[in-house]
Amino acid sequence: MEAGPRDTEQDAPDAQHEAGRLSPDGPDELAVTPEVEVELRPARRMRIWQLAPIIMLAALGSLMFAFPLAFEVGDGGPVVAMLGLLISCCAAGWGMMAARRVGHTWPGLPSRGSGERADWRVIALYVAVCTVLVALAVWRVARLRG
Repeated sequence: MEAGPRDTEQDAPDAQHEAGRLSPDGPDELAVTPEVEVELRPARRMRIWQLAPIIMLAALGSLMFAFPLAFEVGDGGPVVAMLGLLISCCAAGWGMMAARRVGHTWPGLPSRGSGERADWRVIALYVAVCTVLVALAVWRVARLRG
């Protein structure tokens, strides 16, 4: 028996195939697998401290908008309703900005930093829906006054 280390791989019949793939510097470039980049930061999510004030403002604004319209409260009803509509819209805008900062987008719009352009039909649809909602709200408040 020998006292030194044994090189059993050279004795194996597949050793010639393995030795052909190796260069003096190490494995060939083709045998190396490509590197994969992994994001180390956790996923960005909206936290409760971001959502709570938005939800509270939206609830307060919608109640201020709904009660004068539902119960037709005196002369101050239209003013309170419009103020409620304003607070609701502010809460919606605040929520959209917070969601955008976290990385969420509206359906049909490209994600932030992607370099893609938004489709004009999607933007036109969003503008039309917002215009109809504002027109209905103003019409209801104006009808309350008259």
